[in-house]
Amino acid sequence: MSARPTLLITRKVFPEVLERLAPYFDFAANQDDDDWPRAELLARAADRDALFVTGSDRIDRELIDACPRLRMIATGTVGYNHIDLTACGERGIAVSNTPDVLTEATADMAWALLMAAARRVCESEHWLRAGKWGRWAFDQWLGADVHGTTLGIVGMGRIGSAVARRARGFDMTILYHNRSRAANEAALGARRVELETLLRESDHVVLVVPYSRETHHLIGARELAAMKPTATLVNIARGGIVDDAALVEALRAGRIVAAGLDVYENEPKLHPGLLAVPNVALTPHIGSATRSTRVGMAMLAADNLVAFATGAPLKTPVATA
Repeated sequence: MSARPTLLITRKVFPEVLERLAPYFDFAANQDDDDWPRAELLARAADRDALFVTGSDRIDRELIDACPRLRMIATGTVGYNHIDLTACGERGIAVSNTPDVLTEATADMAWALLMAAARRVCESEHWLRAGKWGRWAFDQWLGADVHGTTLGIVGMGRIGSAVARRARGFDMTILYHNRSRAANEAALGARRVELETLLRESDHVVLVVPYSRETHHLIGARELAAMKPTATLVNIARGGIVDDAALVEALRAGRIVAAGLDVYENEPKLHPGLLAVPNVALTPHIGSATRSTRVGMAMLAADNLVAFATGAPLKTPVATA
């Protein structure tokens, strides 16, 4: 590796982030923010010592094998299921992610989607914009109560805990499902239950688990059928945790009343049925999209890269072995 390692940045990033990296790297950055074709990504990455990527970049064994000099991958995301950690471990490639920075913004987004789904915000807005509002009526656009109801949180990590803290202001009963008991459950006033119990008893379910082979389609047709027909489902975690096709069928059939989604299987492509059912609030993976949060994520990725370049410990390393 040369005195100034080489870096490829696959997404357009903020100027202050480039300024942070400039003294330490010879870098090339994506200026247009369009996805490079796969062959172009491999070609651009081939002679690089480090990569700065996002969740949209598939960093698999093929790419890693095409980059003989690669020693560091910094993803500007909390999730890292787009990176083949086994291949990285075999090659001694360090990997970092960006936990903590986006916790509060993403928890806010969970509540935005929960409220939009429960109170039919998107449906009624489309109706209003179509010029259909001609009168007020007692039974017009009746939604679901949020205050005083039961919230089920699947995954009580940093973001799940932040969602739970907000729920206390709505006087909600808080259930959660987690692999292990949360140390802060008493402070949050939350009760750990099995997933089946959570789905059966919750009025609103929020998914905040990492994506893995074990959580793929964690919520499918059987789980949706177990929920209350008046319940709402919110996914701010990762696409693939919900079986989107099964969700479309559940929404069409009224097996649940509504959903709010920020993430999808095969995004940015969506299951076409999601665009056809009215009772779902859809956003384009913007859970962390405040400027302060996105700058913080990119800057943490940059800090990890600087640590790599200077031989310091990574701030937020991901285990690769």
